[in-house]
Amino acid sequence: MDRRDFLKTAGVGAAVAAAPGAMWAKTAALGRDEIEERVRELLGKMSLSEKIKQMSGNVIANTIHFAQGYGKVHTVNTPDNKRLGIPGIRFIDGPRGINIEGSTCFPVAMARGASWDLDLMRRVGGAMGYEARAWGANYFGGVCINVLRHPSWGRSQETFGEDPHHLGVLGVAETKGLQDHVMACAKHFTANSIDLSRHYVDVRMDERTLREVYLPHYKMCVDAGVASFMSAYNQLNGELCGHNHHLLTDILKNEWGFPGFVVSDFTLGVKATVPAAKAGLDVEMPSTMYYGPRLKAAVKQGKAPLAAIDQAVTRILREKLRFIHLEDAAYDRKKIAGPEHVALAREAAEKSIVLLKNESGALPLQDGIKSIAVLGELADTGNIGDHGSSVVRPPYVITALAGIRQRAGAIKVMYEAGADPAAAEKAAAGADAVIVVAGCDYRDEGEGFDRVRLSLSDRHEKLVRIAAGANPRAVVVLEGGGAITMEGWRDKVPAIVMAWYPGMEGGTAIAGVLFGDVNPSGKLPAAWPESADQLFPFDNKAKTVQYDRYHGYRWFDKKGLEPAFPFGHGLSYTQYKYSNLRLDRERIGPDGKVTASVDVTNTGGRDGEEIVQLYVGAPGSKVDRAIKELKAFTKIKLAAGDTKTVSLQVSAKDLAYFNQDTNAWEIEPLEYRILVGPSSRAEDLMGAGFKISGA
Repeated sequence: MDRRDFLKTAGVGAAVAAAPGAMWAKTAALGRDEIEERVRELLGKMSLSEKIKQMSGNVIANTIHFAQGYGKVHTVNTPDNKRLGIPGIRFIDGPRGINIEGSTCFPVAMARGASWDLDLMRRVGGAMGYEARAWGANYFGGVCINVLRHPSWGRSQETFGEDPHHLGVLGVAETKGLQDHVMACAKHFTANSIDLSRHYVDVRMDERTLREVYLPHYKMCVDAGVASFMSAYNQLNGELCGHNHHLLTDILKNEWGFPGFVVSDFTLGVKATVPAAKAGLDVEMPSTMYYGPRLKAAVKQGKAPLAAIDQAVTRILREKLRFIHLEDAAYDRKKIAGPEHVALAREAAEKSIVLLKNESGALPLQDGIKSIAVLGELADTGNIGDHGSSVVRPPYVITALAGIRQRAGAIKVMYEAGADPAAAEKAAAGADAVIVVAGCDYRDEGEGFDRVRLSLSDRHEKLVRIAAGANPRAVVVLEGGGAITMEGWRDKVPAIVMAWYPGMEGGTAIAGVLFGDVNPSGKLPAAWPESADQLFPFDNKAKTVQYDRYHGYRWFDKKGLEPAFPFGHGLSYTQYKYSNLRLDRERIGPDGKVTASVDVTNTGGRDGEEIVQLYVGAPGSKVDRAIKELKAFTKIKLAAGDTKTVSLQVSAKDLAYFNQDTNAWEIEPLEYRILVGPSSRAEDLMGAGFKISGA
């Protein structure tokens, strides 16, 4: 039996099943009832060995894959079932583009999180999904929505930020784009936010913290139809996440009704056969260590129930059938890193860049600029992020220096890497403006290790000081995956730009912002501290860590601390004024909703885009709560001089807290405070109150 027979069995018409490859794109997706019927039919035809192969990585093929280099050649697979024509899982990574050489490299996830742009997120997801399918994959593992708890986390660049609501909304948008083409996987489930100790650390938290901070964004992806979850390496309250029945079965599958499958994080995500099978871990990847023959033996010995195997295979088949109409669809590899996707990578980089500071007209670089000095080795480096599992190998990378030179035209551009401080100072002093490109690269942060130092390296900081001392128009462009502290030099330069790891078109985007061709609109998806002293300790060697509900802007609010740059902060080359905040009602019931409306005016001289943020506080709560929490946001376009009324809605259910005594969500009848503005900083926010009445 071949794949066409599987499609016939799955209910696809005989004419379509027999047609050549181009026909598959026209094949309609199967309905839910039809999928369930076909799953039952297929499950009844499968032997125990065939079922377990559905749950187990392909040992030989995947071993060869890793020997050749992760993602370099092909996908990571589970076996095909040739007898029944069931295709295997064909997995491909990663969060900023497809691993296989020649793929489009987008800005890292943290950068795209700074765009706060749902349409952009969906389009980037669609492009990555297209390229994944064009390379032969049917399953994409790059929807990373882990909470960024501390900026030292080595893989911070792979997630969208620190806030559960922000993570969930962006994760849903990307998932929807991806699933036009492939099954998507949300990861790493959950509380994965330290890298050096990720294989052994036990993350402890109470149930309320788990439910309110470390799970809501995953629930949003479940509700949006994500096909799969990946378990995390760490332990959660004493149990490995891949063995955690409470997490995988009680909550994910039973309480949330998740119909898809759970795959292990690779290699060390499973450490025992029976506990993983009983907990609800459906697929062991990449190679079979504890499933395969060991799982078959456990079933025959009565140690692992056959019902658990049947449920796992049901979930796997269900998702394969849900996406089966794409199995032989026509995908053109010429689109991979082609003009359309390259333009999208450039747009994503432009919308991700955050203008942190801009004084004395330092930016944009426009009238009167005849010469520019560019300093720093990162300016001439293709600095696109970690070299671990998220690695992307694009056909080219435009560096900051190349982008500036290309855009400068007749403007003289001098470059000094910084090895010779005297030469760097001379170049800076002799130019109309100086641009220092500094920050991090793959040696400073990445998979398997963490960034313990949050400030610039001594070498980079010295270069910034040289530039600031030599030229009053000194601009610092930062690259990296997260917050960089700058208490030693922030006040010495008039302008600071965060470009993140900006992808293959990053240099073009950086130049566009510096010269004013692009009006920056990005805003920080995490609060940036003045120094590490403002934060709680980060111990990446501890065997046990305790998490509570406070990190990021919630931590700063609770402790009464002022960050260097607040969550949601980002400047523009124009200005926006917020006015006339009003609510459509003063009181709602526990099933009700309230709409907040605010007028936003572009008071400057340039068109721009603004991210309007809505937070809610519950100052009279009987339980300890954050001062405020993000509950809604939107991105709007505003022409110079124009005003738009922006409306954002919040439901009473969004404001519930998890009551550990009753093990249920509770909506308190009290007065809540809605806060709307351009960032989380208290002075930036307008407020209005409303009440939730009892049931």
